[in-house]
Amino acid sequence: MEKIIGIGNALVDVLVRLKEDALLERMGLPKGSMTLIDEVRQQELRACIEGLPIEQATGGSAGNTILALARLGSKTGFVGKVGRDAMGWFYADNCKQVGIDACMQECDLPTGVANTFITPDGERTFGTLLGAAATLQASDITPQLFEGVSMAHVEGYLVQNHELMEAICQTAMEQSVQLSLDLASYNVVAADLPFFRHLVQDYIDVVFANEEEAAAFTGKQDPLEALREIAAFKCLAVVKLGSKGASAKLGEEEVVVEARRMPVVDTTAAGDFFAGGFLYALNKGASLRECLDCGTLLAGHVIGVVGTRLPEETWKKIKKQTP
Repeated sequence: MEKIIGIGNALVDVLVRLKEDALLERMGLPKGSMTLIDEVRQQELRACIEGLPIEQATGGSAGNTILALARLGSKTGFVGKVGRDAMGWFYADNCKQVGIDACMQECDLPTGVANTFITPDGERTFGTLLGAAATLQASDITPQLFEGVSMAHVEGYLVQNHELMEAICQTAMEQSVQLSLDLASYNVVAADLPFFRHLVQDYIDVVFANEEEAAAFTGKQDPLEALREIAAFKCLAVVKLGSKGASAKLGEEEVVVEARRMPVVDTTAAGDFFAGGFLYALNKGASLRECLDCGTLLAGHVIGVVGTRLPEETWKKIKKQTP
């Protein structure tokens, strides 16, 4: 079985369900975005949500995708950095429990936290304290990390460290490892567009984006026009369309599928699980339509729970419907 690894921010999700959008405005967080915060802002956010029920789970975009792949039965690994603390041990233990071969480096900073605020419509907004995750650097990327690996899935949040991203892409290319990139967040793409376009032009084999990210990357507001422009970079382009489904284009082949109609509780990790399902099917040699169907299958289930903890019975049902 070919191995897929994820490289990204090892974060612990602190999940908070809000009763109204107004609290996001009071906290100064644009709805649906990811905002990096420092320790002072972390304390301010915690004060705002004091008394609200909180859940905790492993997170990070690439980490969620690899979690989905592992639960489907793929051979997986993860590269990230945590602190020498309870949250770091929590992250590493969860990887071990689900069969992820994690290369978790440690440092003296606290493990990163993704404060995840879920509004009544299921949309999620992040206030992220990267902590130890931000110390992953180019010198940590070695050829040994890619041994026996067919594909590395990288989250776009790492693009803020250009040297690190170049090291990942160059080393993967030298080891004949394909690269998959999730564009991560529209505001991150907009803030560093030339570098994103360089990566996709020169290195990336598979690009995942939602409608807003695709628009930020291409300047095209129509998602199918954006899909075609991304695919023109000679990669497999995938644009998630939310409740309208998902689309993919490779060369002359273009496919659009409908979303699965499921109750929305929390959209946290929906895109990440979609990518996990898509890559699982792709690794099995499935058609583009089958890959999209597998992605929407996983996304449809994870939006029905808070966080990423799907019941065992659900995973059994999912596996029966995958390639």
